[in-house]
Amino acid sequence: MTVRMDEQQLIRQVQDGDEGAFAQIMALYKDRIVNYLYQFTGDYQKATELSQETFVRVYFKADKYKPIAPLSSWIYTIASNLAKTEAKKARRMVTVPIEELTNPYSAGTYYEDPADPGLIRNLREALENLHPRYRIPVVLKDMEGFSQEEIARIIHTPVGTVKARISRGREQLKKQLEKALGGKAYPAEQEVNEHGRA
Repeated sequence: MTVRMDEQQLIRQVQDGDEGAFAQIMALYKDRIVNYLYQFTGDYQKATELSQETFVRVYFKADKYKPIAPLSSWIYTIASNLAKTEAKKARRMVTVPIEELTNPYSAGTYYEDPADPGLIRNLREALENLHPRYRIPVVLKDMEGFSQEEIARIIHTPVGTVKARISRGREQLKKQLEKALGGKAYPAEQEVNEHGRA
């Protein structure tokens, strides 16, 4: 509770033009926002650029912040909106990596070992293929640890819709990962099925 009070005090100071308070807010949120945007874009450089733009907007639009929601929700809302805009731009500009041109028959190798970077790559690709409508709530819930109510405030959507999007997003991720594994179910799911539990 004191963290939120401190954050409220900091944003009031930013509203009064205190750059030191803004630096403290950046220190609190910069890494989290870059990580969130990286999960969304899959591109560290782009995530860093969008993070910088997020904090530029936090600074110049601080007077628009209303203390009805946590400061984190407001900052993540700004980052989410920038990420959505970036995703729209990226869909308009589809490029083909040179690796695909030089070796079109390479299917890639998929691994089941979670310590293996192949699975991490598969998860990243599955996240990138997920529509932003589902990707944003899934990342906010499963990677950033926000509650469904907080996510609803961040993306300006009813809680029931957020729950449905998280569920559909997780299901789509599961299907994409199973496809990457050649149709095999996850080992944990296989164990559950062998014991007759759902």
